[in-house]
Amino acid sequence: MPTADPPPVLHTFGLDCAVGAGRGRRVILRDVALTVAAGEVVGLIGPNGGGKTTLLRTLSGALPPARGQVLLHGRPLHRLTARQTAREVALVAQEPSGELALSVAETVLLGRTPHLGMLQRQSRHDEEIAERALREVGVHHLALQEVSSLSGGERQRVMIARALAQEATCLLLDEPTNHLDIGFQHQVLQLLRGLRITTVVVLHDLNLAARYCDRLLLLHDGGVRASGRPDDVLAPDLLDEVYGVGADPVAASDGTAQLLFRREARPPSTPKEHRP
Repeated sequence: MPTADPPPVLHTFGLDCAVGAGRGRRVILRDVALTVAAGEVVGLIGPNGGGKTTLLRTLSGALPPARGQVLLHGRPLHRLTARQTAREVALVAQEPSGELALSVAETVLLGRTPHLGMLQRQSRHDEEIAERALREVGVHHLALQEVSSLSGGERQRVMIARALAQEATCLLLDEPTNHLDIGFQHQVLQLLRGLRITTVVVLHDLNLAARYCDRLLLLHDGGVRASGRPDDVLAPDLLDEVYGVGADPVAASDGTAQLLFRREARPPSTPKEHRP
């Protein structure tokens, strides 16, 4: 008998995402349908306040769904323990927290924690994995420095290295190119593509999204406005509707679709808020 295809790494159905609690709870997104296959890179795009970070945190388990479910390798995410989730999902937030008093090497080595038993110390194998992650993102020379002494871009690369050391099957990254100069922006995204790890990434730069993502999810007005291949989602009429700016698609020398934005712009429509 032929073997069944493995389930997607991430799958949502009927997913509503919310922030806050009690009477102050606000539903930011409704009916998000997302399926991410193994090795796929999916970009979340849309104006500020559209729910990209909220969706990413819901996919990671940091926020509970207001409705619906997130499945990780076919299993409901809410039924997994925190350790089980951390072995499968690595989240890189916009701003690092909690490790600033540690050295770079110590911070990246924390990525091995989900793989250790209670009271178990890191082994030489764990240290080698952390060292490889430091080299992959180009911060191995900073290993002995405190994270608090680093620039914003250097800190961002350290947090990405920690996620790589975690050896999760799914990476969730919230604006990983924030604080990075243009060279390191491309270097980081090239690295992520080359690893062929299932990745969901929030990006504001639409040309980076077009170049490095297999598919895009455009969030606007409380839901998914469009999804699909970059050259379909980044259509001029959609960009004008959502961002209030005109754009002309052009082909780069390698054939990748890129956008040239026109000078004139208008305010985009305001996202809706929903009460549960």
